[in-house]
Amino acid sequence: MGEAGARGRWLRVFRRVEQSDLRLVCFPHAGGNANVFQPWARLLDGATDLLAVCYPGRQDRLLEPCVDDMDVLADRIIEVLLPYLDRPLAFFGHSMGASVAYEVAWRLESRHGFAPSMLFVSGHGAPHVSRVELDPDLADDEYLLGRIGALGEVDPVLLRSPKLRELIMPALRADLRMLYRYLPRDPEKVGTPITAYLGTDDPTCTTATVNAWAELTTGGFALETFPGDHFYLVPEQERLLAAVTARLR
Repeated sequence: MGEAGARGRWLRVFRRVEQSDLRLVCFPHAGGNANVFQPWARLLDGATDLLAVCYPGRQDRLLEPCVDDMDVLADRIIEVLLPYLDRPLAFFGHSMGASVAYEVAWRLESRHGFAPSMLFVSGHGAPHVSRVELDPDLADDEYLLGRIGALGEVDPVLLRSPKLRELIMPALRADLRMLYRYLPRDPEKVGTPITAYLGTDDPTCTTATVNAWAELTTGGFALETFPGDHFYLVPEQERLLAAVTARLR
């Protein structure tokens, strides 16, 4: 497969503007897929393109092996992003996607001299103070799905349907395994400003662990909260996009 085909597999383009002046690249949560960001296309304004990363093992990449190593995943994403460096980039990562976005941002800056204009991290504590306590390979499907369901806005049909569960479990396990092994206790700082977003009732992180993102940037840090749980960005979509758009301006 050529370079264009590889980019098509890894990146979904949901909004393309003639002569765009910024590209917003979004990174999904553990077990999630790129389509969670598709509704954002109608809420963005200005000359901003919207792209989302499609990890292997989901959507039309269902038969591809999942990636359970953060270094491997970030390096592969870097490869497909290189042709997009002709415009400023901003990153938005939710939950696991926040750590992936940070790793990609650091690689772009340290290896290619390209710093994204903004890094938005959502629903996730800074990686050097956060840890997945349970090895997912020691837990059964029922337990893992129960933990995910307890986070908030998860479709109950997903948890009840054996067919749907069979489709999502390999990707979910791979993502949780990657997070379990990802322990950057002495992480590098990026020059990109970081804005963190947090649902006030998110059981996965605290204001303190989210504020720790400030330690990973020399470009400035801000924290904004929204009512809601770990998946606050679903019901608060319009307010969140307004906040993101204001920062991008």
